[in-house]
Amino acid sequence: MSWAAIPDEIEDQPVEGPLVTTVDAPLPVSQLVIGGGVLSNQYNTDDHLESTVPLRVVRLAFRYGIRTIDTSIYYGPSEVVLGKALQAIKDEFPRSSYQIMTKCGRVSANEFDYRPDAIRNSVKRSLERLQTDYLDTVYLHDTEFVCTPIGHGPGNSAAALADKAGALAPGQESTVHGPGDQQILDAYATLRDLKQQGTIKKIGITGYPLPTLLRLALLILHTPPYEPVDVVLSYSHLSLQNSTFLLYAPELVGRARVGQMLTASPFSMGLLTAALPPWHPAPEPLRVAARAAMVGDGGLPNVALGYAIRMCGGVYSLVTGFSKVEEVHECVRVWREIRAGGKESEGRVEEEERVMRIFEESGFKDWSWASP
Repeated sequence: MSWAAIPDEIEDQPVEGPLVTTVDAPLPVSQLVIGGGVLSNQYNTDDHLESTVPLRVVRLAFRYGIRTIDTSIYYGPSEVVLGKALQAIKDEFPRSSYQIMTKCGRVSANEFDYRPDAIRNSVKRSLERLQTDYLDTVYLHDTEFVCTPIGHGPGNSAAALADKAGALAPGQESTVHGPGDQQILDAYATLRDLKQQGTIKKIGITGYPLPTLLRLALLILHTPPYEPVDVVLSYSHLSLQNSTFLLYAPELVGRARVGQMLTASPFSMGLLTAALPPWHPAPEPLRVAARAAMVGDGGLPNVALGYAIRMCGGVYSLVTGFSKVEEVHECVRVWREIRAGGKESEGRVEEEERVMRIFEESGFKDWSWASP
């Protein structure tokens, strides 16, 4: 499709106001990050993905200052869609003007391949699909499915931090608990080689269970060459239903010396929206609580987004997906409202507290489900 055929209407222009800035961290990641997971068939149809809408979404986000993209080889056509979009807008936004973060290791819902050759091939494929010669960050994707499993089932993961005899206890940092842990270390070493070659700028790990992310970050730090993880991405743990990210982030940064933290999914994979995906792992009592929380002015997604932005505080980047240009406008509007403070922001806090009380009363506040 030619550039002349791509709409550039009023809705494609940013509303006047402050642009989204970067966090104060080693990697110049914007405070809001474009989540590439929605550019897949889990959330959108082929017709939508093949239209000009994804390109317009990326372009508008960039115009607002949201200059970081998070994607994965696992997200089906996401990298291909993004690569085409980035090529189409390269005159306005050259490669040096934005950050690309992608993931490797997870091939499909039930298939993982952390072998060194597979990791190298995955990175090579991402470069080709994204039409770039370097990647700003590459994560090992959903590490909890590959590492040696050490407890931490469904429930409140805050307890793992207080367990003086558990896997997070002092003195356990360098313990390789089994072959799965060694696979993590070998795959990470492969990414380190690619970083030294200049193909990758930063290396990270992702996953759902926070105790696992902390354990692996400590293991990598305490394994030769004793270098900390550059970036860690957590998801669904900084939301109105579960905010334990705020307990673990200081441990990851302080104890494990992680260079940078990102959090994703302020809507907890759709739990805090009116369109809960049928595959969502939340048990029925939690679903009931989420439906009860829908009552209120402005809609639960709006309140959830504002809460996550406020809690990130310009220190952590928030990854959130956009399917339409209207969603980009709305996200930036909320970001500006939180940034400005004032009476509207105070009203938000009251609504946030109301929603969190519902989850407290249900017994599912700060409750983590099994990894999806």
